[in-house]
Amino acid sequence: MKYAILFGVAATLLAQPAAAKDTSFWNLTSSTVKSLELAPAGTSAFGSNQCANDPDGDVDHDERLKVTGVKSGSYDARLKLADGRICMAKGVRIEAGKVFTIEEKELVGCVR
Repeated sequence: MKYAILFGVAATLLAQPAAAKDTSFWNLTSSTVKSLELAPAGTSAFGSNQCANDPDGDVDHDERLKVTGVKSGSYDARLKLADGRICMAKGVRIEAGKVFTIEEKELVGCVR
């Protein structure tokens, strides 16, 4: 019985990393996001298009997207939207394993 309890506790502790949550982007803009690229704030070192992680390749309004390869920190986001705009969101705070949002009011420098 003592070994069964120890085994149960060990199994629970070992399972914790597997239960870690994904970092996700929640699109609260008014448009579908066709491309989302992130760079450490103040740089132009944009990473790959995170929308490639979505089965249909874009993120509709109020949809969430799993984001990969990004650590906690402050980022600038470059978004290409279905309405033809290319916009930036500056200083987006991302915490690994949590959801971050970008809202319409955060979009700046939009061009067509």
